[in-house]
Amino acid sequence: MGILSGNPKDEPLHYGEVYAIFTHLSVNNGMIAGNQTMINHAGDGDLKKLMEEAIKSLQAENQQLEELLKSNGVGLPPASPARPNANLEDIPVGARSTDPEISAAISADTAAGLVACSQAIGQAVREDVAMMYGQFHMNKAQFGAKMLRLNKEKGWLIPPPLHYPKGTES
Repeated sequence: MGILSGNPKDEPLHYGEVYAIFTHLSVNNGMIAGNQTMINHAGDGDLKKLMEEAIKSLQAENQQLEELLKSNGVGLPPASPARPNANLEDIPVGARSTDPEISAAISADTAAGLVACSQAIGQAVREDVAMMYGQFHMNKAQFGAKMLRLNKEKGWLIPPPLHYPKGTES
């Protein structure tokens, strides 16, 4: 049997896996802090609920990522402390982010997360790492669908010019 056969948890991580996991954890730490800050700017209740869901999902991912890095002797990236809650009315109007801006940023972050998970799956040698990223990918895809639905319902989605074949314009 070779070094990469048997229980995947007994196999070493390769440098690409370590880099993907470490970077993912570091980015998640920043996104948690950013979402905690932006939730103070959000006025829409539905958006706030999805932001809270995003934070919980990122924190759950972080638990798995931290466990994997620790069990392989890799140090963890620093994490920012939790952000305090603030009253929306205490933030000056010119300094506030709007709900459509917040929603667009979260949607873009979710799309980038899907790409990063796909890349991690593709470079993984350990089956457990590939499966973990497959689960993360599925969760992000489901969350992205919720964000798309919210953006459509609230009128926040700004699509590119729509293409209609000649003679079918409505």
